[in-house]
Amino acid sequence: MACAVLTTAACAEATGVAGVSAETPSTPPVTGSPSVTATIPQPTATIEQQSSETAPSGEDPTKIPPPKLSKYTYAFPVRDCKTTYQRKLLVLPKTTIWAAKGCAFVAPVDGVIDEVNRVNNWSPATDVGAHREGLFVTIIGDDGVRYLGGHLDSIADDVKPGLKVNAGKTLGKVGNSGNARDTGSNLYFAISWKTAPTYWWVRRGMVKPWDYLDAWRKGNKTLSPKEETLKTREKLGETPPCTVQCSSRQVAPNPTPTTTKKKKKKKSNPQPTQTPIIITSS
Repeated sequence: MACAVLTTAACAEATGVAGVSAETPSTPPVTGSPSVTATIPQPTATIEQQSSETAPSGEDPTKIPPPKLSKYTYAFPVRDCKTTYQRKLLVLPKTTIWAAKGCAFVAPVDGVIDEVNRVNNWSPATDVGAHREGLFVTIIGDDGVRYLGGHLDSIADDVKPGLKVNAGKTLGKVGNSGNARDTGSNLYFAISWKTAPTYWWVRRGMVKPWDYLDAWRKGNKTLSPKEETLKTREKLGETPPCTVQCSSRQVAPNPTPTTTKKKKKKKSNPQPTQTPIIITSS
């Protein structure tokens, strides 16, 4: 028993590092209740109260321009006038832009004037295909595409083949010349590629234009028909044969009055009369 007590005492008095006590520091006793500091949240506003508050005013939204789709800038071909136009294929891949008479027909893109027709040669009696657009102007754009504006009432005096123009330049006035004589005023608008005037049916329209007109009018002025035009020309050829509205009306020539020849009465040889011959003496 004595040995056990001595052993326990020796263990309790184990020494640590020199100069450092090995005893565990005592914890001071806790007296009283600890002080607690807290923030009491204020009651939140109800949904009705929140909805009645005015939203803080902010800056106007930043307008983002439409994406640039080509290096060309286009203009809607009728300026400062209310317009409507067809968005479906009827007879030819072209469109009729209905607008008031006298509205400005403008160049849809930078380019060079190609053809100018100031004389309305169309006649309902013959309906020649090359004359159906009446007064018209064609322009070869810097994009390589040909644009036709027909059924014009007049053409600007300075517009002539070879003239360099910018998009938005006034080329003429909307009217109803050509085979639009009995309709409301409008602009015959067509997209194609450059050919000789002999192939007049090409300039009347080879590419559907309404998707491009929609874009130009709504503000996306860089949507270009160049790629579609090149693909169509590659598919059909530079001078495809005419397939729609090709023939003119054949007018029967005016009958020339026929003169009835009077039958000549045959002269009958008169029979000699039996005249008595009197012989007298000398």
